[in-house]
Amino acid sequence: MADSCSILEAVLVIVLFRYTYKLGHRLSNGSNIWSKSYHFKSSPYPGQDSLQRVVIFGDMGKAERDGSNEYNAYQPGSLNTTDQLIKDLDNIDIVFHIGDITYANGYISQWDQFTSQVEPIASVVPYMIASGNHERDVPGTGSFYDGNDSGGECGVLAETMFYVPAENRAKFWYSTDYGMFHFCIADSEHDWREGSEQYKFIEKCLASADRQKQPWLIFVAHRVLGYTSSSWRDGSFGEPMGRESLQKLWQKYKVDIAFFGHVHNYERTCPIYQNQCVNTEKSHYSGTVNGTIHVVVGGGGSHLTDSGPVQTTWSLFRDSDFGFVKLAAFNHSSLLLEFKKSSDGKVYDSFTISRDYRDVLACVHDGCEPTTLAT
Repeated sequence: MADSCSILEAVLVIVLFRYTYKLGHRLSNGSNIWSKSYHFKSSPYPGQDSLQRVVIFGDMGKAERDGSNEYNAYQPGSLNTTDQLIKDLDNIDIVFHIGDITYANGYISQWDQFTSQVEPIASVVPYMIASGNHERDVPGTGSFYDGNDSGGECGVLAETMFYVPAENRAKFWYSTDYGMFHFCIADSEHDWREGSEQYKFIEKCLASADRQKQPWLIFVAHRVLGYTSSSWRDGSFGEPMGRESLQKLWQKYKVDIAFFGHVHNYERTCPIYQNQCVNTEKSHYSGTVNGTIHVVVGGGGSHLTDSGPVQTTWSLFRDSDFGFVKLAAFNHSSLLLEFKKSSDGKVYDSFTISRDYRDVLACVHDGCEPTTLAT
């Protein structure tokens, strides 16, 4: 007689499906014209424990491969950034271009030029965007800043050319998941101050992260709502109202990294809260980090910004050169950030975070919530 007790062993096989597709156009005579074949792979499910690689940069624009210059070579690093990403595309899973996308400034043909430039990337991996001043700002249209940097686009072209999972795409804030990452994408060109509609969204987005499944919580905005030593105004660095309104949310919900563009260079801070470094480590963080690391990555291609004359105590690394950031989550406990230059693709700055779920739950100053809304 067979043993009535048996041991069942379940093996979970993670399958990333690869999809192949073509684009077509039907002519008036009924015949079809087809593009070449493209392919992409399915995204990891939320919390999936696998290698996941994210590229982040801002302010890239486009340039001419025939040697001609537009706007006196206004975006001189654009092609180098594009080419480095294409070269490393097998090792990239998702891309975030965080504002100032084309610098078309109202000329729609330049959007066609830009999409053609990034087609080898955007046809293979998700190409996510954030709204910047050159996509949205027009006086009298609801922009938070009263400039005309978009040349009348009012965000219409950006929200039409690229899909993002926003509840209202005219208000370009949204959340998105990728495996072990939870991203909260703000729209710096709409009001983000405490009490605003967007502020409520940001808190809801941060609070909804299930840190057991998605330990890496990332905040993104175009303008520097956090810290940069390159932008001095009104007696403070960056956007002081942004810090006043948002840093208590970053601290409360233990945001790992906040990324910004707008300032055309690279800069990395210490884990920071209220203008103070809250961790003495500089490149290998372990356990409870105590604060959010702020990274400016606006050197995607447009004319560069000097680092500024003041060396602040919280600025750990600055480089006024074209480049991009690559994040690699190896598992739920190990994250690597690398800053790579567009000129050669080599790493010029990096840091790691190693920690467990209990470290996320640990009390820090103004951040002693034992649970999130997800738990």
